[in-house]
Amino acid sequence: MNSTTLNAALPASVPFRQDAAVIGLVGMAHATSHFSHLLLAPLFPVFMRDFGLSFSDVGLLMSIFFVISGSGQAMAGFVVDKVGARPVLFGAIGLFLAASLVASAATGYGWLVAVAVLAGLGNAPFHPADFTILNQRVSAPRLGHAFSVHGLTGNLGWALAPVFLVGISALSDWRTAYLAAAVLYAGVLALLFTQRHLLKTEVVVRHADVPQESDLAFMKLSVVWWCFGFFFFSTMTLAVVQSFGPSILKAVHHASLEVATLTITAYMLCGAVGMAMGGFVATQTPHTDKVVAGAMAAGALLLLLCATGWLGTYGTLAGLAATGFAVGIGGPSRDLMIKKATPKGATGRVYGLVYSGLDLGFAVSPVLFGLFMDRGWYSATLTGAALMLLLAVGAALGVGKRTVAR
Repeated sequence: MNSTTLNAALPASVPFRQDAAVIGLVGMAHATSHFSHLLLAPLFPVFMRDFGLSFSDVGLLMSIFFVISGSGQAMAGFVVDKVGARPVLFGAIGLFLAASLVASAATGYGWLVAVAVLAGLGNAPFHPADFTILNQRVSAPRLGHAFSVHGLTGNLGWALAPVFLVGISALSDWRTAYLAAAVLYAGVLALLFTQRHLLKTEVVVRHADVPQESDLAFMKLSVVWWCFGFFFFSTMTLAVVQSFGPSILKAVHHASLEVATLTITAYMLCGAVGMAMGGFVATQTPHTDKVVAGAMAAGALLLLLCATGWLGTYGTLAGLAATGFAVGIGGPSRDLMIKKATPKGATGRVYGLVYSGLDLGFAVSPVLFGLFMDRGWYSATLTGAALMLLLAVGAALGVGKRTVAR
């Protein structure tokens, strides 16, 4: 039985409680993945002070993380399809735990590089593992809500990391904060292990007497690369907001540090609300590509409005928050769109490849738009982010067209 057909074979009367348990467990695991994206960044000022590092030094740590995560994600999909998602997921969280312990003992830059490597390796398998479990273990009528919760918990993981690490550092010190993070990962891993029967997935069984396609055959499908392009372009926009949103508010509208910092929090929280609502939209609308395209187009228009500078400090902050909401609405439909485009038996491989576009977007966007910011092109930076979302609109429609044609 392959990874796509198992979901279709689930009985229509799967208890809500069973689906909810699977969705909750996978959502909790996904939150640890996004938490780990920011395992180092919130404490960069501390590392620069204690270890005498430059902005380039700490910036390189994020590049290391996302390059390893992106390249590893594409390869991790093959492992998930071969051995199942559950052991890969457990191993990934174990790597996060190890990264936290190494961080707590860090005495110099080399230790921080090791943290970035371990965390990047841990992050790599999450999307192929998560979506393989959800596609196999959650009944089809509830998949839209499953993808909604998955995206929402990821946003909450992003929101928690700075508060958790900086808060504990303020109360004690940063080494204690990383030990607390290790305890957090250990607790999540222990809970998942006790409920491991809910996370078991089937793998593709190959019979020697039946001709088999190459494991790389899915890469010949143009729809897969349109999916990859969608994640690359849409993530470039998110990276602009995360990296430069507060700086743009401060430079253009002279916002205080406290108000400017609210940009990321507002974007993420509104994105989470949008994802929650988007789950209902996804379950009611068969044309997932059009939902995604409409949501991204609305976000692009809002960013263009913010780029004009007409909205002022709080208006721009509200506009960026509304952009997060619009993009969030399309999140669950986006994941259903990828599911429809995935060939049978290749769930892990396809999700691993297309979601590596997310990591590549995070790696490329700060470098590209950082050049704009260095030149004081603040409006152009937001305009560029809007154009990236419009390219994502085209990619989403391209996915829909090729999914039908395939």
